[in-house]
Amino acid sequence: MIYAFIPRDAHVERLEVFSGHPLPPTAMWLDLYEPTTDERTRIESDLAIALPTREEMREIEPSSRLYVEGDAIYMTATILNRADDPNPSADPITFVLARHTLVTLRYVDPRPVTSFAARIARQPGTCGGGEDALIGLLEAFVDRFADILERVSLDLDNTSRTIFDTGPSRAGGARDLQAVLKTLARNDDLASTARESLLSISRVSRFFGTIVDGGPKKETKDLKARLKTIDRDITSLAEHAGFETNKINFLLNATLGMINIEQNRIIKLFSVAAVVFLPPTLVASLYGMNFKHMPELEWTYGYPWAIALMILSAVVPYLFFKGKGWF
Repeated sequence: MIYAFIPRDAHVERLEVFSGHPLPPTAMWLDLYEPTTDERTRIESDLAIALPTREEMREIEPSSRLYVEGDAIYMTATILNRADDPNPSADPITFVLARHTLVTLRYVDPRPVTSFAARIARQPGTCGGGEDALIGLLEAFVDRFADILERVSLDLDNTSRTIFDTGPSRAGGARDLQAVLKTLARNDDLASTARESLLSISRVSRFFGTIVDGGPKKETKDLKARLKTIDRDITSLAEHAGFETNKINFLLNATLGMINIEQNRIIKLFSVAAVVFLPPTLVASLYGMNFKHMPELEWTYGYPWAIALMILSAVVPYLFFKGKGWF
């Protein structure tokens, strides 16, 4: 489907362009979401551009992602998508700037695209053309990644308190630590994918910044100032993402250490129990032998004596281990 964003007198109108209808000539932004072959052909014919295929959008070499062809500028970025779902993903989005008209080609629906479209509808003065729409989208993505990294930071703080909780040991502690491992894995996925997306957007921003000098001086100055702000924000967020990644690795090692400590504690309990019951077992085995001449078999109090000896041989090791703090 094709959505056209058309500036009117005091607002920006969003229209869905249906099959057979001409493209609005005054559209500043054409958003292609899961376009059909016919829709791609219409855009290519009307704007005289060649849209990359879905396979070409996935290529990672810079020459296939950032290039100028004719009057159009092609920029593809990898974007973190479905950050609120259990399994986030990184998907490519292509930005094509053709004669002051922005074309976005995407097969995913990230939240920043929707939020930016709603924002320019409420505040039409913030977007005056395709260049403004492109930079506004980049700013929306950076803001979204900042929110995601803030959430990761808060989640890691809560996870840290869970790992290093000094309260009494609870039943099911192993299950809690397994949940911690899953939480750390998800946060690591979010932080690393957000960092990858920030790097990709930074490349788009810097590439676009090198080719905006041909416009009006004041407009170029404003665009460069916004692009510079985006680069500063990306640098800061990338450093923060790196810090969070290091924290995740530390918490992961701490969690594995806690699991090992818990396992060692369980093994120690079994070892102490085995040692405690070893002397009574020896006594019982001794008096279970089938020799004919065993003086204790004739004793009146032979059985109570054996029972008391087994209890005593169990209590003495127990008290010894208890005194050492091993039990």
